[in-house]
Amino acid sequence: MDDDLPVRIPEPAPGPQPVAPSAEPSAEPSAEPSAEPSAAPSAEPSAEPYAGPSPAPFPAPSAELHARLLAALGEGLPPEALLTDPQVTASYATDMASFCAAGTPAAVVLPRTVEQVRHVMRTATALRVPVVPQGARTGLSGAANASDGCIVLSLVAMDRILEISAVDRIAVVEPGVVNAVLSRAVAEQGLYYPPDPSSWEQCTIGGNIGTASGGLCCVKYGVTAEYVLGLDVVLADGRLLRTGRRTAKGVAGYDLTRLFVGSEGSLGVVVGAVLALRPAPPRQLALAAEFPSVAAACAAVCAVMEAGLAPSLLELMDRTTVRAVNALGRMGLPESTEALLLAAFDTPDAADGLAAVGALCAAAGATAVVPAEDAAESELLLQARRMSLTALEALRPATMIDDVCVPRSRLAEMLDGTAAIARRYDLLIGVCAHAGDGNTHPVVCFDPADADEARRARESFDAIMALGLELGGTITGEHGVGVLKKEWLARELGPVGLEVQRNVKRAFDPLGLLNPGKLF
Repeated sequence: MDDDLPVRIPEPAPGPQPVAPSAEPSAEPSAEPSAEPSAAPSAEPSAEPYAGPSPAPFPAPSAELHARLLAALGEGLPPEALLTDPQVTASYATDMASFCAAGTPAAVVLPRTVEQVRHVMRTATALRVPVVPQGARTGLSGAANASDGCIVLSLVAMDRILEISAVDRIAVVEPGVVNAVLSRAVAEQGLYYPPDPSSWEQCTIGGNIGTASGGLCCVKYGVTAEYVLGLDVVLADGRLLRTGRRTAKGVAGYDLTRLFVGSEGSLGVVVGAVLALRPAPPRQLALAAEFPSVAAACAAVCAVMEAGLAPSLLELMDRTTVRAVNALGRMGLPESTEALLLAAFDTPDAADGLAAVGALCAAAGATAVVPAEDAAESELLLQARRMSLTALEALRPATMIDDVCVPRSRLAEMLDGTAAIARRYDLLIGVCAHAGDGNTHPVVCFDPADADEARRARESFDAIMALGLELGGTITGEHGVGVLKKEWLARELGPVGLEVQRNVKRAFDPLGLLNPGKLF
């Protein structure tokens, strides 16, 4: 079949026809290659728990349109790739974010090939049905939440590592490859893929690209965007676009690759990626430093960065988080501390780096500095940090996880301000942070069955984002906007920035079919 032929939609039985939007695409992104990939303001008091904003503007499809959609999808998909049982499709409706409304999908598609993804997008365009791309649904902003009548396009079955090149220092992968699986595969060849979100054992590379995720090592190695060299993307109308390169350098044309990274599936569906790799570093050695106050720990962070040191990890856990981790994992962390700072180095002279950090921590007021004895003990400290969000989630029935990033010089103000917000709203808020890059994760813990507590939780969440903006920061350092922060994105961007971004969205997706109701 010619790839450029439109998808054939089965004719409906006689009867009233659904009304499709009259707008036609007015702009087309660049032409496809033919080859397969080489690889809120404060909520008002309410008697009901806060349910979040609606995720999408599309109406639910009629029964007739639903039947036409399933028939058309079935023409280009194997039976096992098309899920229609409502009890099964409902399990794909949300990611990990609390209080983000979600709709009921019409179908879930689990493609294994690029052509199957293209078929889905051609069908969706022909019938004007929204599509919500998904990875492992470990996201924390509602960016993967379904909308009523949508096609959920789950890419987890496209999970092949197509190439690892030690010479070119690249990996070519499909979007469903799990981050940890890739990391271990490249390590076998003496290479290293640095981005490591806390959910690295579950999250996929496609999801990481969609949210521009970070991780524990960002302080030294940077975020996902810095490792994406090129992408294969299926556009809203089903065409295949290749962006970027697989070379070490390249500046031909606009940098469309960076545009797709962090776009949360709103511009196209990533079906392949060329990723940059590094030589594998030595195993990390870490230390833990106890502080009598969060402010003292933040002063140590600033001193480390000002001294020109380059730790591979610089993480902070407040007292609430430390106690939660101990309760969940019996990690033996010091519960008397008000803040625990973890630092690590992955260089041949790691012990020297840790000694320098230890001295700076002591000068900032640390009450104890305890270096790990070896790499295995260092890994235990990292495991404790990775457990933080899960441990805080165990304290109350629900959580809202903020992702505010501020300049390192304002980190103490951010954390002290968050503590003041917790007192003001009479809530339990624990904080863990990628302290070395100023990225904080205040976790608001509450009971959604208590309407007043749920209202206060949402208000405190918003107050934390407002504080971050006041301190010159951003509402999201790595989790994305999704549904949860869409009102705040407009505040951060301003009217001109918002208009430009909406125009970019229209250029790639003029019918607004891709992940509607997210970001804007």
